[in-house]
Amino acid sequence: MITNEIKKLAETKFKNAGCIVIKIGSALLFDKKTNSLRLEWLESIASDVNRLRSEGKKVVIVSSGSIALGRKILNLEDVSLSLEESQAAAAVGQILLAQYYQRCLERHGIISAQILVTAEDSQNRRRYLNSRATLVKLLEMGAVPIVNENDTVATDEIRFGDNDRLAAQVASLCDANVLLLLSDVDGLYTSDPNLNLQAKHVPIVEKITEQIEMMASDKKSELSKGGMLTKLQAAKVSVAAGCHMVIANGGSDSPILAISQGQKSTWFLSSDTPIDARKQWIFNTKPKGEIFIDLGAEKAILNGKSLLPAGVTKITGQFVRGDTVTLITMGGKFLARGLIGYSHKDVELIKGCHSSKIETILRHPGRSVLIHRNDMTL
Repeated sequence: MITNEIKKLAETKFKNAGCIVIKIGSALLFDKKTNSLRLEWLESIASDVNRLRSEGKKVVIVSSGSIALGRKILNLEDVSLSLEESQAAAAVGQILLAQYYQRCLERHGIISAQILVTAEDSQNRRRYLNSRATLVKLLEMGAVPIVNENDTVATDEIRFGDNDRLAAQVASLCDANVLLLLSDVDGLYTSDPNLNLQAKHVPIVEKITEQIEMMASDKKSELSKGGMLTKLQAAKVSVAAGCHMVIANGGSDSPILAISQGQKSTWFLSSDTPIDARKQWIFNTKPKGEIFIDLGAEKAILNGKSLLPAGVTKITGQFVRGDTVTLITMGGKFLARGLIGYSHKDVELIKGCHSSKIETILRHPGRSVLIHRNDMTL
């Protein structure tokens, strides 16, 4: 069912989106009756991705399914899996899952990339920056990253637990504008529609209140780990990062096209852009040091450029890659805060030098910028 309100909202948000993250759950990837991968459906997803890219949008896919694929290959379908068996199934299934995505996207001339992460990658600031740099570079190079939790090494203590929350973290990493949670439900209801026939669909959520949280049930599908509660948790992360989030039923072919045209769904709206939300977070982070810059670097930064080593004259404090630092002008005035790309020891060595000299000085390849413009707030 398409309403004018949702149709107009969806068309506007998709039109203005520069980056879209699509989360695909196991329940959608597999046919319950045949217990096999829905290959034709996956090919329709690839067609949707190709359409988005033809409109100039960057696309990231967060996909479950490695354990479900692996347990079938290992004949573990009718047993409850231990942690070790789940990890073994993931190791077998992940290879095949990546191959399916590669083949479907390759038909459209799209390069795919595999990224496996754990919760520690987002909690550790250095790993966070490494993950972000890889994602951003892949997107700049025109590839479509396929992200999944690294179930082969993640334990119960460090795992995301479901790919809804992982997808929200990925959306934050790559400054996405829209996060699509393709599910076997068509959105949020005032109560569980399977238990209450009077439950009403909620098309738009502008703020996640206590009342909204009470609407969520913990009902899960047989193949998935996350219920509506985890989707609300993902929505909190997503909107805080300046990214709108959508919960929609993705069971039909070409679901992304249908959602963009106003298919029945629930939209969680963010008031900020991804960059603005990220920079607000950076500004509120306690700095670990100071970077003193020359007049040329000051002018470049004010014109929206990144900070290069050549513009640094002096540093104070002790910091590691990923820490927040303050930028100070030649006149001793505060200019900006940003996430530094090197430790204080390395910055001391390369300050004032041209970026081409970094590898020679540090004896390993390094990034050309000290602080990227998207990791900086004036």
